[in-house]
Amino acid sequence: MQKIIKIENGVTRMPEWRMAEPVNFELCDGEHLAIVGANGSGKSMLVDIIIGRHPLIMTEPHYDFTPSTKPLAADNIKYITFRDSYGDSDGTYFLQQRWNQQEIDEETPRVGTELEKAYLMSGDDTPERRQLQQHLYKLFHIEHLMDKYLILMSSGELRKYQLTKALLTDPRVLIMDNPFIGLDAETRDQLKALLTDLAGERHLQVVLVLSKTDDIPDFITHVVGVEDMRVKDKMTRQEYVSSRQPNPSRVLGKDMEQSILDLPYRDNDYHTQEVVGMNKVSIVYGERTILKELDWKVSNGERWALSGQNGSGKSTLLSLVCADNPQSYACDISLFGNPRGSGESIWDIKKHIGYVSPEMHRSYHRDIPAIRIVASGLKDTVGLYARPDESEYDTCRLWMKIFGLEGKENTSFLKLSSGEQRLVLVARAFVKDPQLLILDEPLHGLDNHNRRLVKDVIETFCRRRNKTLIIVTHYKEELPSCIDHSIYLRRHV
Repeated sequence: MQKIIKIENGVTRMPEWRMAEPVNFELCDGEHLAIVGANGSGKSMLVDIIIGRHPLIMTEPHYDFTPSTKPLAADNIKYITFRDSYGDSDGTYFLQQRWNQQEIDEETPRVGTELEKAYLMSGDDTPERRQLQQHLYKLFHIEHLMDKYLILMSSGELRKYQLTKALLTDPRVLIMDNPFIGLDAETRDQLKALLTDLAGERHLQVVLVLSKTDDIPDFITHVVGVEDMRVKDKMTRQEYVSSRQPNPSRVLGKDMEQSILDLPYRDNDYHTQEVVGMNKVSIVYGERTILKELDWKVSNGERWALSGQNGSGKSTLLSLVCADNPQSYACDISLFGNPRGSGESIWDIKKHIGYVSPEMHRSYHRDIPAIRIVASGLKDTVGLYARPDESEYDTCRLWMKIFGLEGKENTSFLKLSSGEQRLVLVARAFVKDPQLLILDEPLHGLDNHNRRLVKDVIETFCRRRNKTLIIVTHYKEELPSCIDHSIYLRRHV
């Protein structure tokens, strides 16, 4: 059988990129793999070795991409790491730029331009390839995004864009890191159907890197587990599913639960009946309507689930609540009983809000110790410009311990796995014991254990007095049990 990728006893030259033991891995023609493992187990490091990003001692991966005639591995293997979905790595992104269109110049790339560029660079312009292009655009509802700046796309829209861009290059091997997170249910089903169709074609092998292991599509033929930086033997999908452990019903320990409930209350908390008030709020960018005459009231102690299609305005709505969007001053909005524009500063508002989102993850490129990222939540900054005192660092350590990050305090943020990074940012949202907790896709990229842990923490935290929750997720099973209200946004076309 043709071995498209083969690695024998692979050991990276640089010690910091080495697995715990030599890597042995094969991808054969006709196989479609899922690489699974816990957060920080080494999944991404394995993929980096597979694609040749980390050179090996004595030997290199053996590739046989026949019948492809493209000479380079980079032309035959397309790897969408959903670090990509948090934005391009050109450093031009900053957290509020998405909401400040005056900061964007005409040279900023647009969706249609970038996709057409990818299409033309990747092969001949044939009727068959144009048909595939139009099929992908329709599948992912890309047509109405063609004139949109990349910087303004929601995290779900960015995932659709990255998938479309990769599929337009007609790769021999397509590797995707957690492709389904951040996509609404309809788009997830469509993507699974598309990948099933593509996997049935003779000359494309699909490799999915999955943290959510109860979401393995049926077209996957084999599973490779990664555990404690060790690559386990390949098994069939059926063998893996039959041996998989059920999801835990609870993870948070009683001692950590009590630590959350025993946190001291502050003297400067807001004590208002209405936490968020919106009256006929509309947000329009150019000719694109994001929100139209929205009325919404959130009262103290309520737990809201915010849902809707990709691009329906969920993140825009949250940016209004978090005082990140300058259009909030032109809208009839009140927060904690105070109308916007009545004299309060952004920082007066933010000190009572804990917040995590894909956009926030996207903005963190500083390679500083994880505990300093958590501590920045005390000061409502992306970086850490004011030094916390030792008692504040003790609070940071407590929240890192609650989220299973004990021992990672001094690990630099960019050295953590993407799942561990997400846990750090979730801890940052909780660290100041906020009255309003806003969690936008908080379980992105987390494994089954950590998804249950975060849900346990949310449910425990909401048992404290004067706490209000707004949470966004595209998976209903990820909603904590304390949810008592919901709002659904529809995309305006």
